[in-house]
Amino acid sequence: IQEPEEKEVALELLETEQAYVNRLHLLDQIFYTELMKEAKNGKTVPEEVVKMIFSNISSIYQFHAKFFLPELQKRMEDWSCNPRIGDVIQKLAPFLKMYGEYVKNFDKAVELITLWSEKSLPFQELIADIQKRKVCANLTLQHHMLEPVQRIPRYELLLKDYIRKLPPESPDRGDAEKALEMIFMVAKHSNAAIAEMERLQNLWAVYQRLGLEDDIVDPSNELIKEGPIQKVSTRNNSTSEKYLFLFNNMLLYCVPKVIQVGAEFQVHLRMDVDGMKVRELNDTQFPHTFLVSGKQRTLELQARSEEEMSTWIK
Repeated sequence: IQEPEEKEVALELLETEQAYVNRLHLLDQIFYTELMKEAKNGKTVPEEVVKMIFSNISSIYQFHAKFFLPELQKRMEDWSCNPRIGDVIQKLAPFLKMYGEYVKNFDKAVELITLWSEKSLPFQELIADIQKRKVCANLTLQHHMLEPVQRIPRYELLLKDYIRKLPPESPDRGDAEKALEMIFMVAKHSNAAIAEMERLQNLWAVYQRLGLEDDIVDPSNELIKEGPIQKVSTRNNSTSEKYLFLFNNMLLYCVPKVIQVGAEFQVHLRMDVDGMKVRELNDTQFPHTFLVSGKQRTLELQARSEEEMSTWIK
């Protein structure tokens, strides 16, 4: 007898979940556990480093191995009298928020593996030794670590497929659609976490280039535009090279440092965006100039082109 199409998708979900739990077992119970054991013996790398690499993989493994996989297995065994998985996936969805932390940490984890493999030969050798085992299927630790990052999008695709194949009157339709909505929200949550992380990293990099004036460091600031600019001095008809950082709340008017130790720029002036006025000047001597006036003072600035001027003004 031909199995109903939706059951085939549900079985595929179960099979991929089983394979996924095996992969998590490898990451948590083999890689993490063995690296941790060696770290405790003081033979490879600091324990902290191992913890930082594996983030919250243990919680993710426990959740899938002890809860989600057994629930799915039970469902598929009872399929003939209870053909539904939507409710189980709804129970799963809130726990997928755990992935935000893992996904956010992923790039840093891969960097740490590379860094410490260069620094510590025993660390490198232990990883190589585990990678040679049959369970690793000739793939690297980094490759296995990608799996949790790709799992949530996979749930989304399988569930969409499942819903597409459900008969219109199926009792599982409502539940399955609600489950998909929940997983979609979690995926968005994890993408937002990554975007926020990147924003903060970029912001921090900018603060370091500015030599960190403490009162400027605010995580809610957003860098809108930065770039070189000429300052026009009408007094002696000349221009000098300056650099601007425009944030959502302030304009930093800076001088590039000649000797670059630490910071690249020195902040000469902070101007609040609040109450600031900007207008184009039609100066024949200095083309592409515009005027920025704020509470603190007024600056006459020259851009390198018409186009650059208009993006600054905008």
